[in-house]
Amino acid sequence: MSKYTEDDSFLAFVLEQLAALSGIKARAMFGGHGLYAGERFFGIVHRGRLYFKTDERGRAVYQARGMDCFRPNPKQTLKNYYEVPVDILESEECAAWARRAIALA
Repeated sequence: MSKYTEDDSFLAFVLEQLAALSGIKARAMFGGHGLYAGERFFGIVHRGRLYFKTDERGRAVYQARGMDCFRPNPKQTLKNYYEVPVDILESEECAAWARRAIALA
């Protein structure tokens, strides 16, 4: 039986979108994967969604686009990680958003 899942293909897509950034790695966590630039934890891939680290100013940008923070389960919320909009994820802009997240990590 294969361990391959839909999340694996989504993670591969995310890493491909971030290929312009050097040294990006994924590590299993939260039932998904944490994204690292060196030792800086800046993103989360979980259940087919991508979340980037943000701050108060950046949070407003995510919220204005209707995005919500990371909630791996009903009892846990990480308010510093917000879902990346699909149009950003699927564009070259994804790397720029990732750079901002890395700077905050």
